[in-house]
Amino acid sequence: MNIQDPKFLAQVEQAVREAGQIFYDRTKVSHMKHKGVTDFVTEVDLSVQTFLKERLAQLAPEVQLMGEEKDNSGLDFEKPMWILDPVDGTMNLVHGFRHSAVSLALADRGQVELGLVYDPYAGELFSARRGCGAFVNGEPIHVSKAKRLADCLVDVGTNPSQREMADRTFRWLRAVYDRCHDIRRVGATSVDLCYVAAGRLDAYMEIGLKPWDYAAGLLIVQEAGGAVVTVDGGAPSLKTGSGILGTNGAVTQELLAVLRQTANG
Repeated sequence: MNIQDPKFLAQVEQAVREAGQIFYDRTKVSHMKHKGVTDFVTEVDLSVQTFLKERLAQLAPEVQLMGEEKDNSGLDFEKPMWILDPVDGTMNLVHGFRHSAVSLALADRGQVELGLVYDPYAGELFSARRGCGAFVNGEPIHVSKAKRLADCLVDVGTNPSQREMADRTFRWLRAVYDRCHDIRRVGATSVDLCYVAAGRLDAYMEIGLKPWDYAAGLLIVQEAGGAVVTVDGGAPSLKTGSGILGTNGAVTQELLAVLRQTANG
């Protein structure tokens, strides 16, 4: 495996694009089971993961796979690892709200080296390699130039599968809403982060996330000139998950200050 090899990258990108076409199979969408009251897994999730597991094993058999819909015990975080969310935005998929994506990252020794997020509905493939910039469909993207929260459009995720966090989330939402242009809610972390990277959003935050939710988007935001930190200002974990704040970089500290002020009501 050589992520500097254009042929290898093209093959991975093609696999992700092909996997995204499975989203259109509504018969697979209708076959689902509940992991929780508002936490679903559909046949699309399982089919995408199976498809990419097999394709990636052909391209790089030595690389492990962390996936949302599999047992991830026994992974060695000191060795290369794919981090896959086969359908980021499953709730959106179930309801036909066309904002879902395949999110795939390649990490090595705890650091993301490659990130790909494919939204088949928009036909947009966001990509980044460490040190090489961020792109959508091959065109460079950059974060916004907003300098203060008062000039920002902010996405606040509500994580419906962890409603015990709702009070904290909605305190944050109101506090941020009172200080920014407006609030948005896309419902797919990887897409949210890519929109920050492309300057469509100025910031995004959500608590209770898993590594596959944000691993690819994290690198894409960083390579577009932005920043991704935990909601406490630390480094997001690829092992246990984190609440995260992704921004254009300029408004990170202002947003963290707002979160600290409103954390306990």
